[in-house]
Amino acid sequence: PGMTEDSVIDQLHAADVALSVEAGQMRDHPVIAAAGAASEIADQPPAFTLAAIALGAGLLSRRPRLAEGGGRALAALWLATRTKSAIKSVVVRTRPYKLLEEGHYETGVNGPDSHPYNSFPSGHTADAFAAARAIGRVAPGAKRPLLGLAALIGLVQVPRATHHLADVIAGAAVGIAAEAVVHHALQALPDDRVRAGRRALIRRRGASGNDA
Repeated sequence: PGMTEDSVIDQLHAADVALSVEAGQMRDHPVIAAAGAASEIADQPPAFTLAAIALGAGLLSRRPRLAEGGGRALAALWLATRTKSAIKSVVVRTRPYKLLEEGHYETGVNGPDSHPYNSFPSGHTADAFAAARAIGRVAPGAKRPLLGLAALIGLVQVPRATHHLADVIAGAAVGIAAEAVVHHALQALPDDRVRAGRRALIRRRGASGNDA
């Protein structure tokens, strides 16, 4: 008899959890610990802060591309964060570290809405991909390196025992989708209005700088 769709999903789920258990054994390795600490750049406070700094620096230095990159990143991060938070509030999935430390695992919907149970999707990965795609729109040469960095940020969450691989994949999808929505919304704006807005912002910042 052939495998049913449910049995395939169950097998993939079991393999995902098994990978988390195996990879999580490395969570205390110095390399994983260091990489995990570095990946915190994609956590909400530093990610939003860096995007805001880029926006402000671009405005103050009259560099429209830098300002646009920061603005795009802020918008994409905001939408990615809202989306992943909405999913986390409904979907329950035990984080790998709790599974490893307590042998407890559960998944489903409308259960505990707390950190040990909101593994799905990975917010770090969502923010990393949202920002990478946003910046890549105005700096095409940086697109591939930034996406590669976003992938590394996501993947290290598995041996770090903070997320399962499926959480990381879902987080990447959330980030990419959020940035795509922001990009298409900006594309819908008339070009003359966008250019006028950029010039006005730069002039305003320049004028305030001269008055200081």
